[in-house]
Amino acid sequence: MAAQSQPAKAKTQQDKAARAEAKRAKKAESKQRRKQLFQAFNMQRKQDKLLIPIMVGLIVLSTAVVFGIGLIFDMHWVVLPLGIAIGVLAAIFVFGRRVERSVYGQAEGQPGAAGWALDNMRGQWRVSQGVAGTTQLDAVHRVIGRPGVILVAEGAPHRVKSLLAQEKKRVARLVGSIPIYDVVVGNDEGQVPLRKLKMHMTKLPRNITAKQMDVLEGRLNALSSRAAAMPKGPLPQGAKIRSVQRAVRRR
Repeated sequence: MAAQSQPAKAKTQQDKAARAEAKRAKKAESKQRRKQLFQAFNMQRKQDKLLIPIMVGLIVLSTAVVFGIGLIFDMHWVVLPLGIAIGVLAAIFVFGRRVERSVYGQAEGQPGAAGWALDNMRGQWRVSQGVAGTTQLDAVHRVIGRPGVILVAEGAPHRVKSLLAQEKKRVARLVGSIPIYDVVVGNDEGQVPLRKLKMHMTKLPRNITAKQMDVLEGRLNALSSRAAAMPKGPLPQGAKIRSVQRAVRRR
């Protein structure tokens, strides 16, 4: 019995240690997330003078409205915490939207911005950045999703037009009747602004199943990439484009 209890004790200790480690990791992750949120808030409030007044206004307005409704039913003190909670949630939502708008505004027009936006999309999207490109940092990114295949281009319109056509021809050979969509990111007529790219993608109709997506991904991964080495994410403002172009040519 003693011989049998030793392994059981060891396993129990290992389980406790694993749970403790998982708890520490979760706590550290939560702390890091709060730190990042606080940093984002500080950065945003410095460049967005209306942020704090709007957030405070939402909390006050929500609290006042709910408190007023509570007065009608003679339960104002009971619903007061609910009003505050609703106001805080509304303020957090507005904060997130304003941060997102600010980030997209800074990234817009920078090489690699569309690829970065695609990589940050939530949901079942299979993104392959820079499947075609030029040394001027124009690029076509390929996305596989429930709509089918979406080719997203960024760069000079007169160059990406031919890039899109070539990539569409390559993809069409392998996908059969599955729909292929093409999108050019920009602010000109017929283009999709960077900040609206995610919305545009999610509005496309669902044409294929998740299983078909897996098959499609396997086929398209077999395509050899002729793309230039695009930067991962938008280039920072003031970056030396010529230096990046020289690096792309060497690759």
